[in-house]
Amino acid sequence: MMNLISLINFLELLHFLADHNDDIKKVVLENAPKNLKLIAPDIQKDISNALASETTSIIVNDIGHGLFAILCDESRDASTNEQLAVVICYVDLHGYVIERFLGILHVRDTTALSLKKAIDVLFSKHGLSISQIRGQGYDGASNMRGEYNGLKTLIMKENGSAYYIHCFAHQLQLSLVGVAKKHVQVSFMYNTLSTLVHVLEGSSKRQEILREQRLKKVVDDLMTGDLVSGWGLNQETSLQRACDTRWGSFWLIVKVGSYV
Repeated sequence: MMNLISLINFLELLHFLADHNDDIKKVVLENAPKNLKLIAPDIQKDISNALASETTSIIVNDIGHGLFAILCDESRDASTNEQLAVVICYVDLHGYVIERFLGILHVRDTTALSLKKAIDVLFSKHGLSISQIRGQGYDGASNMRGEYNGLKTLIMKENGSAYYIHCFAHQLQLSLVGVAKKHVQVSFMYNTLSTLVHVLEGSSKRQEILREQRLKKVVDDLMTGDLVSGWGLNQETSLQRACDTRWGSFWLIVKVGSYV
């Protein structure tokens, strides 16, 4: 699905550039050689990687030998691979506080040691150093903020000035979820969803009935044009229980706002 979305975005950008630049229009789309239309998946990946490399180089050059804070969080993607997202926060030459996404890394597990090794590899790749860190921001998980073996402790062993602060966004999310649960209608909705998921997960027969009903609806929507078909689209997903610290619960803020 992501490849399809990337292709659509790429083609829209290519059409936009061609419509606004005659020099580009002469060598792209219908005017391009048959073997050089730049729409093959491999070519798009190469272009995306080149853009990512150039963007990251600009960020690293902007930091230079200056100091920065590091923000990290790990999660599991759709293919069940553990990923570590790394964000850098620093002050530029004009005195502005800048936050930049530095990269997302695949990690074999979420132990503090594995996360620390992944950060070391990322820093080594871009010429950054642990000694430049002056702040750390993570959630409250033990592998992140553990006093003895957490990620923040491993980094502070190398750099005592890399002070840890609990991620304010994480705290805000937990606070908003707590407040939202005090709302009768929202609380009832989440309790109902939790009960429904529990009932469905407890029976393979109920799951099969749900799967058949979902398949029927997808087929009907495809026939009426309400859904589009394509590689990676309309795939079956598993049920997940609501979690206070899952990013998906952010939509709860909008839900609560609609009642206020």
